[in-house]
Amino acid sequence: MSLSLLLLPLLLAIPPPPSALAQAANISSFSSSDPPWLPGQGQILLSPNATFAAGFQPLHPNASSAQYTFSVWYYGISPVTVVWSANPNSTVDASASLVVTPGGQLFLNSSGAVRWARNATAAAALSLGDNGNLMFGAWESFSSPGISPGDTFLPSQNMNETTLVSKNGRFSFDSENLTFNGTEIYWTSPGKNKFLNMDDSGKISQENGQSILSADFGDKSVLRRLTLADDGNLRLFSYSQGEWTMVWQAMPELCQIHGLCGRNSICMGDGANGTYCVCPPGFRSSVDGNYECERKVPVASRQKAKFLRLDFVNFTGGLNQTNLQVANFSDCRAKCLADQTCEGFMFNYDGTGFCVLQLERLLYGYWSPGATANAMFLMVDQSETDTTNFTGLTSVLETTCPVNVTLPFPPDESSTTTRNIAIICTLFAAELISGMAFFWAFLKKYIKYRNMAQTLGLELLPAGGPKRFTLAEIKAATKGFLDPIGRGGFGDVYKGELSDKRVVAVKCLKNVAGGDAEFWAEVTIIARMHHLNLVRLWGFCAEKGQRILVYEYVPNGSLDKFLFRSSRATDQSETGEAAAATDQKPMLDWGVRYRIALGVARAIAYLHEECLEWVLHCDIKPENILLGDDFCPKISDFGLAKLRKKEDMVSMSRIRGTRGYMAPEWVKTDQITPKADVYSFGMVLLEIVSGVRNFEMQGSRIESEDWYFPGWAFDKAFKEMKVEDILDRQIKHAYDDKIHFKLVDRMVKTAMWCLQDRPELRPSMGKVAKMLEGTVEIMEPRKPTIFYLGDE
Repeated sequence: MSLSLLLLPLLLAIPPPPSALAQAANISSFSSSDPPWLPGQGQILLSPNATFAAGFQPLHPNASSAQYTFSVWYYGISPVTVVWSANPNSTVDASASLVVTPGGQLFLNSSGAVRWARNATAAAALSLGDNGNLMFGAWESFSSPGISPGDTFLPSQNMNETTLVSKNGRFSFDSENLTFNGTEIYWTSPGKNKFLNMDDSGKISQENGQSILSADFGDKSVLRRLTLADDGNLRLFSYSQGEWTMVWQAMPELCQIHGLCGRNSICMGDGANGTYCVCPPGFRSSVDGNYECERKVPVASRQKAKFLRLDFVNFTGGLNQTNLQVANFSDCRAKCLADQTCEGFMFNYDGTGFCVLQLERLLYGYWSPGATANAMFLMVDQSETDTTNFTGLTSVLETTCPVNVTLPFPPDESSTTTRNIAIICTLFAAELISGMAFFWAFLKKYIKYRNMAQTLGLELLPAGGPKRFTLAEIKAATKGFLDPIGRGGFGDVYKGELSDKRVVAVKCLKNVAGGDAEFWAEVTIIARMHHLNLVRLWGFCAEKGQRILVYEYVPNGSLDKFLFRSSRATDQSETGEAAAATDQKPMLDWGVRYRIALGVARAIAYLHEECLEWVLHCDIKPENILLGDDFCPKISDFGLAKLRKKEDMVSMSRIRGTRGYMAPEWVKTDQITPKADVYSFGMVLLEIVSGVRNFEMQGSRIESEDWYFPGWAFDKAFKEMKVEDILDRQIKHAYDDKIHFKLVDRMVKTAMWCLQDRPELRPSMGKVAKMLEGTVEIMEPRKPTIFYLGDE
């Protein structure tokens, strides 16, 4: 053992001179020639560029008994942001000291015990680099394999050799996985590739050559740090305008982080107030606390148990998370009842047979309409009176309705046999006569429609096809076309009610080509298109020169009534407060707008890629997107372009659609492909985000004749990095970059790709839907240009 180590206790026991205690200064290095460094001195080790400082940092500044850690923090930034600590789990008191011995040892001493030490050469000195790296000889805080650097990574720091740990010790990040309690992984880096390092421009490099870019990528003038917070989320921050701003996060949905809520509870997030835990129906808060829930009524018998449906609820902590392939819902339910440890099961109504049994425990539950399409079916006792309060769009998929059929009781038996025989014979004769009459009427109708079907080539028309209404039935349903609800390029629309009490929308077409046979053939093709996001065609009328289509009625009207509120506000101010009260529409939040955009994209992809006959819509715009009671979007007027008269197309110079939404190829006289609908959808998607018409000029210095809405939005989002400038002002206050950034970023990038002036640069609608879903990576888009000006 060296002499310096033998003298160490004596050196540590000698108190410093009074002058040293009173001295407080900024130093550039600390060596054996300096007196012991005490917490009360206020002395700090400053980096050459004055960005970082090191020294004793009080753990709780306002506490009566001060405890300290020897830490590195950002200098001159309030509040103090610590990025590294030598002793985060072993604080020291005011009597501590930091000493460098002549033999090259660095000691942090407190109460006669060494809390932290490092060895170096005899001439070593403690210094702090411009990048926040604390150095002592060959030792560096940035490159200490196996030693946690705390909860923060800095630019140029090697991430592949160290592990971040949150301050509360519950969460860790090993450059690839976020883990709860050291064993349960709840997030993995994109492509399962480890993080290597982060540069000053906001780019995180991965080992496969890919990278993750921050929201303010490219700005090297700001300070950056990657921090694992106590809520378990990994976030990238940049410091500008006097505050730290989050520019990237691993998990937009905080409730998917494990450990935020206890056993049997469900994590909820509202974006503004963070997360909170609730108990599902049939459960109550446990007396033990810790956000846990317990059953109100134990399940007495599995044969008599019932299930409560919780839409958009997912439990990820059961002992069995294996996807089972089942034939239907009943099969999945039976498997849960057969397993004595099953607490419930998850099922998806997408036809894939997705079924997951939750065995023995219910952990890490969360509610998220955007992250899961599953429904959780929770087992409760038959006597449980709680009802589910988690409902969503899955209720739309229930297409069967219970029908109660009651039959009258037979009359009391009569003792008069003759009367009974007479009644029976009379009834039999009446049945025989009426049967013959009905058969004769059926035969006449059959011959009539058989000949018509043979003439039109519709002998194999499937059951459930469109019904042919008479003009009298249409007039009776609409009360003589008394209630108009819309006008469009294809005709006027009226509200009506059929004899079976179904509310319908009746469209009276104009400028229709062809005769009865051609019209019926085209209508039959349209009626065969079935999709959740397409308006259903129930029937038609072709009589006395009239061409009428009967659609399902969509109660909430078209999307433009909800998006473009400024024009409606002006109209209401002119017509009075009474009219304004009747036309008030609810505001669409970001989640509903995203689901509307995704539903419309899926419907157009269905028309382009999944129908037996290829269909172009040619007029995608907010007026042709209708919203149901649950704001489920439905596209109208699809397939009607085929019914236009040829001379009507010629008079329009072959241009179909609405100005402002038409693709450049309509004007360039290029070949029209499905990419024309892609362009129109991109313009609608940008309007969903901004809440304004594409031809309404926003704040810009560009001349009105050169102003182009997509180009303006691109500059704001990708050049000025001010995506908030293009958001709808009506709900801009509700935008939370922690929750909505990734969603809005996908919508804006997808819109820019759809709005490319050349058709071959635009993606197909199938790929557009996947881009919105987040299942494919979206590359950086090119700036959309005004097609007649060329690329910029």
